Amino acid sequence: MDLQHWLGRATHAIQDWADTFGPYRPHPSLQVDDDRFGAAFEEFTARLADNYPFFHPRYAGQMLKPPHPAAVVGHLTAMLINPNNHALDGGPATAAMEREAVARLATMFGYDTHLGHLTTSGTIANLEALFVARELHPGRGVAHSADAHYTHGRMCHVLGLTSHPVRADDRGRMDLGALEDVLRTGEVGTVVLTTGTTGLGAVDPVHEVLPLAERHGVRVHVDAAYGGFFTLLAGAEGPEGLPPEPWRAIARADSIVVDPHKHGLQPYGCGAVLFRDPEVGRFYLHDSPYTYFTSTELHLGEISLECSRAGAAAAALWLTFQLLPPTPDGLGRVLAAGRRAALRWADLIEASDALELYQWPELDIVTYFPAVAPATLTGIDAASARVLADGMTGPDPVFVSTLRADRDSFAARHPGIVADADGARILRSVLMKPESEDHVEHLHDRLERLAGRA
Repeated sequence: MDLQHWLGRATHAIQDWADTFGPYRPHPSLQVDDDRFGAAFEEFTARLADNYPFFHPRYAGQMLKPPHPAAVVGHLTAMLINPNNHALDGGPATAAMEREAVARLATMFGYDTHLGHLTTSGTIANLEALFVARELHPGRGVAHSADAHYTHGRMCHVLGLTSHPVRADDRGRMDLGALEDVLRTGEVGTVVLTTGTTGLGAVDPVHEVLPLAERHGVRVHVDAAYGGFFTLLAGAEGPEGLPPEPWRAIARADSIVVDPHKHGLQPYGCGAVLFRDPEVGRFYLHDSPYTYFTSTELHLGEISLECSRAGAAAAALWLTFQLLPPTPDGLGRVLAAGRRAALRWADLIEASDALELYQWPELDIVTYFPAVAPATLTGIDAASARVLADGMTGPDPVFVSTLRADRDSFAARHPGIVADADGARILRSVLMKPESEDHVEHLHDRLERLAGRA
């Protein structure tokens, strides 16, 4: 795609539409001459240079990458109108696009029926799912893995719910025995499962938890904010294929959260929440004396805790899905490249004398640490910190991140390492850009050299 060409077409298309309503005189208070704008824009672009190269495969740090050009064009085009998807009278076209895009997400997860909408983030999406859980099971708390995103404990606090962290096993997944112990107390109304933890990319065993939850009469919410689109690789042929059982089981969960602004190639603020039972919409019901008047159809604001939301986010996702749909042959090919890159790098690390694999990657997140002698947690922590800092400097920079692993987690995976501290930082690389597949050998060589000096 020629982004400059299509951005120009976007402005022309909106102007052609605007011209159908007749001329008017723009107010002088809004006028800014090109010289003034040029000076401000020069400072603006200079300020933006203070960023890491999220677009480049040498950046393998956090969960960051640019949106697809189609999403940029869709977002900008709708943003020129600035629709608000809270009510149909604020964004009739983009509200329809939102429903269609959300329906495609529901189909991707195997829902036959659904109620859902886009949100500004996975945090807000999880808040809504836990809000509904609270209304259905008043007075009962929420169980989630100790390795789940911190948003669950935080949102439980916001909602006045008791949070029950459940220990993780030696692969970073929720421990089933520990979960059953918590469920036996009768104090839990909802279990949160994570398909793709933000630290390790671990996938909780959804298919094994569902019957356990049913026996104890609790809801199941799947936080697929990061990993949800990997369901497109469930049962796929080739090295990128994932065991289908946990992913197929998501269709039986009560609610799901996924973030299109991660693997869905969207600009940030685009999360989504889905409920399997449309009847939970009753918990959102409210009225407004100045909205909801152009249609008897359900407005998106009537099934959302948020009020104003950008219609441009829905437009961007809808347009992207026209070109790269949430199917194995669409977005699945994008995720497959990152998954293959992670597996390739894991193989290289296992054959390395300078690096050690912390655990085998389940999705596209690779965790590893410098080999140090003597092999102690303090030594690993210091070496990881040096590699992180040194990697960002010099003529051939690489950008990774660190993850703190506690003493017990380390011992479960690497019992030979001397636990002379409460834990240690390890290195973590997120290979969510498909271009990583062609760059992983370079990343590995650079990290090996850095680890050799650490």
